[in-house]
Amino acid sequence: MTTNNPGAQAAALAHAGPGRDAGQPRFTAALARRIAAIDWRVCAALALLLAVMFPFLWLVQLSLRPADDLFGESLLFVPSLDSFRSLLQGDFLASLINSLVVSTASTGLSLLIGVPAAYALTRWRFRARRRIALWVLVTRMAPPIAFTIPFYLAYRWSGLLDTSLGLVIVYLTFNLAIVIWLMQTYFASIPQALEEAAYIDGCGVWGAFRRVTLPLTAPGLAATAVLCFVFSWNDFFYALILTRTHATTAPVAIVNFLQYEGWEWSKIAAAGTLVMLPVVIFTVLVRSYLVRGMTAGSVKD
Repeated sequence: MTTNNPGAQAAALAHAGPGRDAGQPRFTAALARRIAAIDWRVCAALALLLAVMFPFLWLVQLSLRPADDLFGESLLFVPSLDSFRSLLQGDFLASLINSLVVSTASTGLSLLIGVPAAYALTRWRFRARRRIALWVLVTRMAPPIAFTIPFYLAYRWSGLLDTSLGLVIVYLTFNLAIVIWLMQTYFASIPQALEEAAYIDGCGVWGAFRRVTLPLTAPGLAATAVLCFVFSWNDFFYALILTRTHATTAPVAIVNFLQYEGWEWSKIAAAGTLVMLPVVIFTVLVRSYLVRGMTAGSVKD
């Protein structure tokens, strides 16, 4: 029922208006509290993680797409493992095993030789100590192409061409410099008084090194091992020049899918995914040591 009384209409508006106006500030205040409660550092970290992981995630979804829908615009598709099946039925699995064997062996030998060398350069005082450390670093300054021809001629003469042992020796040469220089920093951060206390308890030099110093540098060992493994695993240049068929590694085998008739994109995506998996798994297994190893020795007391 309507009324023509202006006074009644004004009274009704005055009665209903404040309730409607009071709800808006309450909603705005609640929204402001929710926005203020958001941790923008977490959002920034998630955005950065997404940006870093985007190439890997995109490669994985390409490897799972059917070959006839590889470049489809829609992100919704039925996953298929046909690319991995066809890839593993060929010669790629042997190349992947070669990469795993060569990278693991070169990393282990680099740590076995480089860690004692770094300890000796850190703890023992002799005249040529600084010069030796400098020359070790100099070996990493030259481009790989500078060593390719000497390695190729020496390997052809000695029969190491197209062998896993030849690649292990090559990777050992540039991984040693990494191990020695990184481990020197970690050994320098360990107080020498701990080793002297071990000497008093009856340990010798290498006994104190093995029982006291080496366990304390476990984070540094993990970080160094990851770097050596990654550098060996991702090497393409030396493996391309010094191998032919028997010792071909995974990065070189991927190039075989770039043929004159066309590029096999589905196999390339699947091979790239398989190549990245061992590094990701290895890094995840030592992640607790890796973070501490990257920061060890950066601050001195």
